[in-house]
Amino acid sequence: MLLPTYPQHPEYSSLLATPVRMHASTAYTGRGIVIAFIDSGFYPHPDIASRVLCHADATHTVITEGTRYRRPAWYSWHGQMTSVIAAGNGCVSNGQYQSLAPDANLVLVKVSNPRKRIKEADILRGMRWIIDNAQRFKIRIVNLSVGGDFPSDNPDHPIHQAVRILTRMNIVVVAAAGNSNLPVLIPPASAPEAITVGGINDHNSPEMTQWSLYHNNYCETPDGSFKPEILAPAAWIASPFVPGTKAAREAYWLGQILKAKDDETTVNRLIQAGCAELGLSRRAAAKPNEHIFAKLQAQLAAHKVVDANYQFVDGTSVAAAIVSSVAAQILEANPRLSPQEVKFLMMTAAKQLPNAPLEMQGAGVIDAFSSVQLAAMTATPS
Repeated sequence: MLLPTYPQHPEYSSLLATPVRMHASTAYTGRGIVIAFIDSGFYPHPDIASRVLCHADATHTVITEGTRYRRPAWYSWHGQMTSVIAAGNGCVSNGQYQSLAPDANLVLVKVSNPRKRIKEADILRGMRWIIDNAQRFKIRIVNLSVGGDFPSDNPDHPIHQAVRILTRMNIVVVAAAGNSNLPVLIPPASAPEAITVGGINDHNSPEMTQWSLYHNNYCETPDGSFKPEILAPAAWIASPFVPGTKAAREAYWLGQILKAKDDETTVNRLIQAGCAELGLSRRAAAKPNEHIFAKLQAQLAAHKVVDANYQFVDGTSVAAAIVSSVAAQILEANPRLSPQEVKFLMMTAAKQLPNAPLEMQGAGVIDAFSSVQLAAMTATPS
């Protein structure tokens, strides 16, 4: 028998869906809003594929547009994660792991360089492409779950300048704070105009009494304010495996075995059927013993398997993606809001996390429902 490796909640049989853990409104789905993602690479996962307006490959100086991202690659995982968490419709999970903005459209910008690394020059190249093409695709939000090379509080840092330009173009910029638990921020997280996002560990519970601070970076800004401005869930979030990868093939069988639980006949049948992908000999799979189950349990933990198609992930990259989805709901409720107003609403509605230092949490944990309600209340009737 295999056991889940994420915290179990007595009222829920599986990992919490993001809208549940966020107490989010279901009246808004990001319809009519375009979110751009700058990341290491992407894959057109079924949860988002039908709503991708453009994929731009900014690996080189000459940026190409098209669909040359259909082959699974390890560097596509991070971008697939952020885009699906922010805007996935959950079709592969029959709606279970739907995002807060399942109707938002997406623009995907790959910025990993030929060595499959991300440097400041690569991030900046992607940001400049978005600046040049934002009007063409009607982009309202840019998600930056990436970080530059060195800390900087220089307002004229090129990435800070790019964030400022995007903000002046009426585009909300959301940046991940980083995961090192250090009092330092790296561009773009250090940009004053960005909504910089830290994280919480909600321990797979919707109850705030169970939440604790995630190990995000933080910093006091030159004007005396604190970054991150806002916190969002940064642990135990469902994200799909990249289809066709070795991890996905293993998870396909591990997830089914996990689901079968105490049905010994079904479990044994699945182990035999999936033995090649699971790295088992036919002889071992025919009579699985405690050593075989220990091996499978270790694989389950290593891949952070939730079910046959999804794993749980963590990091402020995840938290930033969730805040981008809340921003999409806010702008759907009131498209006239400026980036500064979107940030203000989020911070106004946020709830302080008890016993967490102010400098590490800013305004506190984002309240998705209240933020969207405030946006709707300020909207001018059409």
